[in-house]
Amino acid sequence: MNPRCNTGRLGEMIETRKRRKQKCLEECAVREEAKLEESAADACLEESSVKDVSEQTSAKEISSRAEDVTPNGKNDAGNKGTKWKPALHQWAKVFFGSWAAIASGMLYAVYLSTFHERKFWFSSKQELEREISFQADSGLYYYYYKKMLQATSIQEGFFELTHDNKTLSLRTLNSVQQIGLYPEVFTGILYRITGSGEAIEPVYFYIGIIFGLQAVYVTALYVTSWMLSGTWMAGMLTVVWYIINRTDTTRVEHTVPLRENWALPYFALQVGALTGYLKTNINSTMEVFSYLLMCASAFAFIMIWEISHYVLFVQAFSLFLLDCLDLIPSRKVTEVYRMYLVCLALGYFTQFRNSALLASPLLSFICGSHLAKYIQQNMKKGHFVARLMKLLLHFYLVFTISIILNLVIKKILPQEENEHILKFFEAKFDLNTTRDFSTNLLLCQETFQTPSPEFFIRLTQTCLLPFCMSVMLICLLSTLEVVANKFRNVPQKSDGVPDIVVIGERPEVAYHVLHMVLFGSLALMFQGLKYLWTPYACMFAAFGVCSPELWMTVFKWLRLRTVPPLLLALVLSTAVPTIIAFSIWKDFFPDVMSELSELQEFYDSDTVELMNWIKKQTPTAAVFAGSMQLMGTVKLCTGRTVTTHPLYSDRDMRKRTEEIYQVYSRRSAEDIYMILVSYKADYVIIEEGICNDMGPVKGCRVKDLVDVANGHILHSEDDSDTNYAFSLYGRFCHEIERDYSPYINYFTRAYWNRSYRVYRVNTLISFQY
Repeated sequence: MNPRCNTGRLGEMIETRKRRKQKCLEECAVREEAKLEESAADACLEESSVKDVSEQTSAKEISSRAEDVTPNGKNDAGNKGTKWKPALHQWAKVFFGSWAAIASGMLYAVYLSTFHERKFWFSSKQELEREISFQADSGLYYYYYKKMLQATSIQEGFFELTHDNKTLSLRTLNSVQQIGLYPEVFTGILYRITGSGEAIEPVYFYIGIIFGLQAVYVTALYVTSWMLSGTWMAGMLTVVWYIINRTDTTRVEHTVPLRENWALPYFALQVGALTGYLKTNINSTMEVFSYLLMCASAFAFIMIWEISHYVLFVQAFSLFLLDCLDLIPSRKVTEVYRMYLVCLALGYFTQFRNSALLASPLLSFICGSHLAKYIQQNMKKGHFVARLMKLLLHFYLVFTISIILNLVIKKILPQEENEHILKFFEAKFDLNTTRDFSTNLLLCQETFQTPSPEFFIRLTQTCLLPFCMSVMLICLLSTLEVVANKFRNVPQKSDGVPDIVVIGERPEVAYHVLHMVLFGSLALMFQGLKYLWTPYACMFAAFGVCSPELWMTVFKWLRLRTVPPLLLALVLSTAVPTIIAFSIWKDFFPDVMSELSELQEFYDSDTVELMNWIKKQTPTAAVFAGSMQLMGTVKLCTGRTVTTHPLYSDRDMRKRTEEIYQVYSRRSAEDIYMILVSYKADYVIIEEGICNDMGPVKGCRVKDLVDVANGHILHSEDDSDTNYAFSLYGRFCHEIERDYSPYINYFTRAYWNRSYRVYRVNTLISFQY
């Protein structure tokens, strides 16, 4: 063997081993360096996360992580026994919170039932006296519910309501469509199919359903506040504020069957479902459930209340603004708009082709928004100035297309109400003056007045208004800050550490901010709309004071460092609502209990006597004329045909109302007689309260309104009574009382008491002088 070959091979082997050893050393050095860098990075990340943990997550997330994470910041996979603790804590929290929500709703329903019994004494009154407690339009709604039950079958009852020729003289109504009797139809069917006739009286079943819906209303507000804040303590505070401010949150205590008392619980469900749907951390199952609940409640809301599509239009406009400002995913806005379209289509066909839904601003706005988005692409891209210009152009396109589309629809489907509504808004905002009786009658109703100072004083005394305004201001400023960062393309994360989660970044919070602002603005113009705003003010204020994220947002602005922000936020979000709840409950709970213990009595002896006389002394086919409110009671208690009723929703009803109210005008006996004969009236009822009304609001008395419409009264700058124009005749309701010709030639007094005078319209006229 050649020794040189052996020596060469040995050298190669040595060199190979050296290279391998060097390579191994290099790899080890790299590994060690990587380990050192990783440990240093972990230590740095751990240190920064410990300092800013309260600025990265909510208190709920931090507490749940604390049980799953070991002191060195890494998941303890070996400690399996502690994994069930967060889940158990979460389930216990959900269980007790849900139990409190259900209990709050049920207790509120019991409170309403007890208060109603104490006020009206239903259990100790006869049927007629119970029915008289349903005043004005409430009486008409209950009459149709009774009519549904008195029919021999459900089909016959529904047919009688859709072909109603016994309510108004000379007219056949589809009462289900024109008056909106879907709650009465549903309740009547439910009463029949459940066999409740043997267990409960119809009137108790009727008001019980409404009180049950109020329980749903309170529970929905509770859950919405809980979802926003993350703690069920906010729900409890919501209920406390709602009950304490019940004068401004609901009218169910005084007028039970109003449409809003049926509809607003479904709207609360829809808002709660929308809140859950907009959350960013919701799973797919809960998202589908929220969407389905939102669809069902929105459809019920549209079916029950005739102004529901206007309310949903305000909601759709809120979502539109959120989408334009990039505060909410466009996908979810599109899905909600699709839900609106489906509900409008179903409502159109279910409500006997209700053209008002097609002519609603909601439909035009949704179509205009979609068309403008299709025309204008990449609206959310570009620098600040470009995005701002695109946004303004988008607003212009949406509103222009929507208005044009709405006008086209109204031309194709003429709406007789358009002129009436336009006159009302022109007079409301002092754009024009009018002598129209119906318009002035609406303007004089309390519902369409601006809220009185007492409204704000009451909300301030219960601490609701100050906290609500503070929470709304903080959330609004935080939302504007988020929008400004998005428009300036400021990144939300930096240096690998997530930025602080401010309250304005949450889509559901941003929606409720706009909800509060828009409906609050409407409530400042129309007092009746405060019932749409005040309940959500209770919910929103309770969410704010109980939300750790809102307190953390404030601490971020204040740059608080002396006290740990997380600890202070947790303390304040628990202590502040507790102090508020106990303080207002201490001040107002005795008043609530005293109302339940106080025995009130509602008994109108004059009306009872009048109804008994009508039932006993007049023919069943007799036709009565009188004020709208009284005619609703006459129809309910006696079943007689009337010339008008409180729900004057179309042109013919407005004309009837104005002409029947001429009995309080300065017109001749012959004119009044010809009006009553034209509606086949057999009797006319004159109310002393209207004829001799000396109310403080001059110009809003019925006799003032008819004088203005007839040109018998002139407007003057002072408050003197010298502003009457010339009229040949005295006031009819005064002159007929004197029993002289020609009044006794046309009318014969048939009945009278302290409050009412009933005159028979003579069929044969004999002139006596």
